[in-house]
Order: sequence, then C-alpha cells, then structure tokens
Amino acid sequence: MHPQVISEAIFSSTKLRDLAYYADDTTLIFKMEVREALKLLEEHQIFVNCIVTSPPFYGQRDYEVEGQIGLEAHPSIFIDTLSDVFGLCRSILADNGSLWVNIGDTYWSGKGQHRSGESKQGARRFGLRPQDKKGDGKWCVPKQLLLIPHRLAIAMQDDGWLVRNDNVWRKPNPIPDQVRDRCSMSHEYVFHFVKERWYYFDKNPVGRPTDTGSILPPLDTWELPTVRGKRKGHSARFSEELVRIPILTTTPPRGIVLDPFAGSGTSLAFARKHGFRCIGIDLKEEFCELTKNSLLEVVQQEEEENQSE
Repeated sequence: MHPQVISEAIFSSTKLRDLAYYADDTTLIFKMEVREALKLLEEHQIFVNCIVTSPPFYGQRDYEVEGQIGLEAHPSIFIDTLSDVFGLCRSILADNGSLWVNIGDTYWSGKGQHRSGESKQGARRFGLRPQDKKGDGKWCVPKQLLLIPHRLAIAMQDDGWLVRNDNVWRKPNPIPDQVRDRCSMSHEYVFHFVKERWYYFDKNPVGRPTDTGSILPPLDTWELPTVRGKRKGHSARFSEELVRIPILTTTPPRGIVLDPFAGSGTSLAFARKHGFRCIGIDLKEEFCELTKNSLLEVVQQEEEENQSE
C-alpha cells in the first residue's frame, strides 16, 4: 500500500507552530482541549499516518483539570465523548492510516466514597468516583463489569470504522485486585481501527521469522510489563513496548504519529527515536511540559551518540 505522507512545508507551517505549546522540525505539542486541537489540525490541512493513544480510563483518575475526559456521570456519556473525539481523528487520518486505542475496563461499585484506611486502596481511589454512585439499575449495577472496551469498539463500528484487531495486552505484573469473589484483572485491550479495507501495514519490523525465512505478523496477544510508579509526574504512563507494534507497523518513513491524549509523551518519544514526525495533544500544561522534556531527552541522547561515533 503506497503511503500518504504530508510535506515538510505543511507540517512546519509558521501559523501552526505559533499556536503550539512546543514545536520543532519533527514535533508539534498542543496544550488544548482535544477536540479543539483536532479541528485546528484539520483547518491547517494536517493529516497523520498513525494515531496511537490511551485515553483516560473511565473513573480511574482525576487529573484535576477543567474539561477532562473520564469522569462523566454515566459510562454511555464517556463512550459518546470518545466516539466524538475519534470521529474528529478520522478527519485528519490518512485514508490508509491506522488508529490504535488502548482502553481498560472497570466495575460499577455503588458503595459511595472510599473511606478505608488501607494505603493501597486509598492510592487507587479518589473522592467520589462516578462508579461509586448508586447507578441506573441497567449498565450501572454493583459488581457489574461495564465492558467499556467492547462498547467503545461497537460504537466505533457504528460510526464506520473497521475493527482489525482487539489485541490483548496481558500484564505479568498487574496491581493486585483486593477481591474475593472473582478473578483478578490482568489485561487491557489495544484496538486497531482503520478507515478502509486497504491500508498501510508493514509487518517486517516486528514480525515473527520462520524457519524458511518468511515473516509472520505479530500475534494479537502481547505480554508486556506495566510501567510502575509516578515517574516524571504521571501516574498512568504508556510502556514504550506497548506502542512499538502500532507505530512500527503502520507509520511509513517520515510519517506522522499523533497521540491525542499525550500524557507523559511516550508515544511521541518512541516515534522520534525511530525517525518519524509526531504530534501530541494534552489539556494539562504539566503533561505538555513532560512530553516536551521527554523529546528533548531523545534529541540529547542522539547528539551524544553522534559525537561518540
């Protein structure tokens, strides 16, 4: 599939750079509400090749910023919001591009605000989360697994996306579930969506070599450790290994990787290390600064390696 890649001149537009939180020849970072930023990119005729992101999970974090996604009163509103965001992503995704979405699930509790003095539970719960409220007796029933990933994928299908894979990320080191009457959760999903039947996909960088010398595509089950701790000020960071298959298989040379929920900038840093251009969006200034610093670290490492050669 012949890749569609925008010119350096369009990517480096002075008007667009002036609106960015940070910009250089390979990077654009926008501190904006995600839908506002996506509309801005469309207005400036930007299109990207690979979108890889992990949006805020439902009811899992309070990022303490007005306009954040993830704390909607009902999970259906959350799914509608994400569908709206990804609909705008569709407008700036190359026709033969790919969208990869890492999304996890959660249970409805209905128990009210967390009051336990147990430190681990206190760290995982904040105030009154949406799923701690009484519920509607349908989706939102105590002990109910909300099936957020599946509901989002079906909503995306209804919007015209093609679901190519529901890749399973299996965690060998999950945070222990403090439960007695169900299995502990140890996986999340990474959905692969495309706009059309034919799209850019190169299995060779991450494929599985056979005895005959041919290359098989990667499996749809990925066993990767989680990233623990609040390093660099972000408590829900991507693993670089988690973005490796999406970025390397569906981004052509000098293609553009977009993360509309950039967080600490892992997707952008990985893209930059492998010679791709990248765009990040985040509503929180602290996270935009983290992303910028991550990219500057990559640049510094490259300069040091070049000097040592």
